[in-house]
Amino acid sequence: MSAPASVPMASLSLAEVEALTRAALQASGVSPANEPSVTASVVAAEAEGVHSHGLARLPTYCAHAKVGKIDGKATPTLSRPRPGLVRVDAADGFAHPAIDLGLPALLDAARAQGIAALAVTNSYNCGVVGYHVERIAKAGLMALGFVNAPASIAPVGGTKPVFGTNPIAFAVPRADGEPLVLDQSSSVVAKSEIVVHDQRGEAIPLGWALDKAGQPTTDPKAALAGGTMVPAGGYKGAGLALIVEMFAAWLTGAHLSIDASSFADNTGGSPRTGQMFIAVDPGPLAGPSAAARMAHLFAAITDQEGARLPGGRRAAARVRTAREGVKIPQALLDKLTAIAG
Repeated sequence: MSAPASVPMASLSLAEVEALTRAALQASGVSPANEPSVTASVVAAEAEGVHSHGLARLPTYCAHAKVGKIDGKATPTLSRPRPGLVRVDAADGFAHPAIDLGLPALLDAARAQGIAALAVTNSYNCGVVGYHVERIAKAGLMALGFVNAPASIAPVGGTKPVFGTNPIAFAVPRADGEPLVLDQSSSVVAKSEIVVHDQRGEAIPLGWALDKAGQPTTDPKAALAGGTMVPAGGYKGAGLALIVEMFAAWLTGAHLSIDASSFADNTGGSPRTGQMFIAVDPGPLAGPSAAARMAHLFAAITDQEGARLPGGRRAAARVRTAREGVKIPQALLDKLTAIAG
């Protein structure tokens, strides 16, 4: 597939991204209680340049809310099965308000117990996983996040999808700056990145995905129409996908990836996927020299010419976006404006 010479683009400020997202969600029947959590996630994704989890995904959010694949008016419920365990049932609604409901209880439990876990079940796509673990780290706790998605990765040697792109994220607080955040998919690239390439009329790099016949493809439409994602590092990526599946789906009681309906179409009912977050208070274990030891480790990376800390581009992206705004395809802006209107 060859990309067109030029795709008309539009520029938006973050304030305009926020207003457009809010209007589109509200026009699609998302309740005033749920909309702010989703809007904040979309804005944060665009601010960090993760367009695949920002406005590019919003038309699907809105379509799913309109047809009932997401219950935009769902009320998540929280329970505490053990002192260190928090469980939130998203009730077939958005993941974002369910996570927002559970985070304060998770933080309280981790501070009291030293370690705690938040399991979110009967949920939906939660956007950028790093966004959620970063909030835990900003509260002074180390965090891990596991999220499963509808099956799109075949096991190594197989051809039938079993795992989702199943991202994992990590965040740790830093005494001298913003938390360090790592966020990666079990596949070579998140499936939503292929959606962005499709919206922009761009070919995808060879090695990202296979078509429905199991052949490598550079056509995003072929990858999205029954194709599969390529696991990162072969067996390593497939192994990571399995670990995430056990934490995010099996342990939370959510749908396994093989049983979850697609995030990309309007059929199949609620995906009912899951998210798991683990928070650890580092103080009691890491000791009084923890900050100095972390700085020593990070300096061993950053002092090398050409090396950088993983996740280090996030802050720079925020500064750049605040100055330059967000660029999206004009066709996407027209679609969202029509939804919001």
